[in-house]
Amino acid sequence: MQIMGDNIQTSIEYIKGITDRKPIIGIILGSGLGGLSDEIENKIEIPYEEIPHFPQTTVLGHAGKLILGDLRGRSVMAMKGRFHYYEGHSMRQVTYPVRLMQAMGIKNLIVTNAAGGLNDVFETGDLMLIEDHINFMGFNPLIGPNDEALGTRFPVMNDVYDDTLRSLAHRVGEKLNIALQTGVYVAVTGPSFETTAELKMFKVWGADAVGMSTVPEVLVARHAGMKVMGISCITNVPLKKKDEAHAHLEVLRVADAARTKLIPLVKGIIEGMN
Repeated sequence: MQIMGDNIQTSIEYIKGITDRKPIIGIILGSGLGGLSDEIENKIEIPYEEIPHFPQTTVLGHAGKLILGDLRGRSVMAMKGRFHYYEGHSMRQVTYPVRLMQAMGIKNLIVTNAAGGLNDVFETGDLMLIEDHINFMGFNPLIGPNDEALGTRFPVMNDVYDDTLRSLAHRVGEKLNIALQTGVYVAVTGPSFETTAELKMFKVWGADAVGMSTVPEVLVARHAGMKVMGISCITNVPLKKKDEAHAHLEVLRVADAARTKLIPLVKGIIEGMN
């Protein structure tokens, strides 16, 4: 854990050499959802490859930039592109940016993703507020020696996604006339899309959406004591529309089209945060 601490400190020192900003809100932008970064003002963009010890993203739709700036008058740090377990990264690498955010003093995290819909009422392009999750990735990023300075050994996870932030999101959605779904997100490793039998199993479990990310970052964020807001963009509904394209390019297309709803929603949430 000391190696992790030394690496984080080196990463922070590099960032502080570029900007003296002190972000208070972290944002992780999922597949095709990087358009929100265009709304950030007074921004500094740092390519991941320039940050010491930072992992590199290899997936289309994940630009690979750390962006610091202002959004609705709040100082934010946004990841334009995330890391996935299926890329071959370790869980420690996947969640490294969240530890960086923790070390920089960030207390609130908004995480977005593209997901497949399992709920019968969902339609392609819907936005779903995550109220809970199921970790079906077969691994937990908190496995290993625990540093009590980072968080407790056995963090409670029955309140992973903050009720207050979700209520705020609903109020913002009503104000902007943006319909929002609410549900449970199940995380799988990927990179293959799920079989029909797997999708049916997840639905029986109570899952409303399925994806290949988010849960590792959220587990570490909650271990760190952060408040978490999760939003899934439903890019396909495979059990409902079996002829619907599963292709990654189609996922990116639908996610990009959803920006007209996601961007004002996230901006409103940030403006309303305490």
